[in-house]
Amino acid sequence: MNVFEHAEIADRLRAAGIPITLQRLAIANALFERPVHVTAEQLLRQVKASVPETSRATVYNSLKLFVDKGLLKELVVDPGHVVFDSNTEPHFHLYDIVTGNLTDVPADQMSVIGVPALPPGIEMEQIDVIVRVRPQR
Repeated sequence: MNVFEHAEIADRLRAAGIPITLQRLAIANALFERPVHVTAEQLLRQVKASVPETSRATVYNSLKLFVDKGLLKELVVDPGHVVFDSNTEPHFHLYDIVTGNLTDVPADQMSVIGVPALPPGIEMEQIDVIVRVRPQR
């Protein structure tokens, strides 16, 4: 990553109201240099390669902060399997149940028709669609 991209990522964090630390910057660089689907543990391994003093708690807390600030999406693909998606634009997913690979499906390739009636005082935040696939038998 060049210095310009590094500065853009720092600006993105600041614009979201996130104070910059070396660890948060390393985490953000791993997440935002290109669209990714990554688990917290995968991210921890990647970040520790460049900033070894990064703790598991720092990664988990930063992921929560980034999700809360709208910089990431948290996807529960299976019980016990949470993936963080750096693409926050509207889109859907294909999840290969054999390999665990998650692939983006552009929003214009699928449509959701209708939404359920919501109880009073409740508003919809978002719709997540994960299509589970496997190789043909």
